[in-house]
Amino acid sequence: MSDGVGGVPGADDVKGILHPVEQARHRTLARLPAGPSVDRFIEWYWSVRWDLRGRPPYFAEVLSYPCVNITFERTETRTGGFVNGVGTTKYIRELGGLGETFGIRFRAGGFGAYTGLDVGAFRDSAVELAEVIPEAAGLTDRVLEASSDAERRAIVEEFFGTRSCPDDPTYRLVLRVVAAMERDLELTRVDQVADRFGIPVRTLQRMFRRYVGAGPKWVLRRYRLQDGADLLARGRTEDLAALAAELGYFDQAHFSREFTAEVGMPPLEYAKNSVRSRNEVTAKVFPPGR
Repeated sequence: MSDGVGGVPGADDVKGILHPVEQARHRTLARLPAGPSVDRFIEWYWSVRWDLRGRPPYFAEVLSYPCVNITFERTETRTGGFVNGVGTTKYIRELGGLGETFGIRFRAGGFGAYTGLDVGAFRDSAVELAEVIPEAAGLTDRVLEASSDAERRAIVEEFFGTRSCPDDPTYRLVLRVVAAMERDLELTRVDQVADRFGIPVRTLQRMFRRYVGAGPKWVLRRYRLQDGADLLARGRTEDLAALAAELGYFDQAHFSREFTAEVGMPPLEYAKNSVRSRNEVTAKVFPPGR
């Protein structure tokens, strides 16, 4: 896939996952690459499993990426296949008892290009897969009955890889724009993006609603917020004013207000919680006196 960002993140790449060390203590996470028959639209696959029987439920929090995920879930409260639109607020998932989810992460714009649907209609919602793609009836059962993630990937790719989709120049442009937004910290305003790619702002906004499911301003802010949360979780606390400027915020107060509103706690409190979680894990692995 030549356009956009490709490849499966390494195990230490937890961007978007809030309280990553604490969350890892309650569930496992694995990722698999997409095959050549579908990687024009699908970025990778992911699976989460947990066994909290006899323990309190855990609430996993995520700052979602600007993309659609299809999930195949088997839990004590919900089982089935779902199309999950872009979540514009913090995503909170209760993990209780025994459960698992196998997910398809589409590229930003990929689900809209593959289906021809207006992805904005799915924003902040989850819809049963067969309601969105009627020919997928029966796919969920096949996926959940498979014995491994590799087998599940093969079943999914057999289904999604058979559709013939014409080349879509607008989708290829969306991929390039989104990749620039994610990588280039100097892009902090929609008008900068529009100027760089020679697209009128209103056209850019319509294009993002149709393909991405959220506006370009939100996408820019979400990427910068993910960057900030990731750096804080890794211990970047010495100069919040410099961090805010690096992320394109007007000042430290602007960054702190937005971070607190989205994450649920101020930046320094989030960083301290992350350090405490890391220290607790380290103490368990290397007990004092060893």
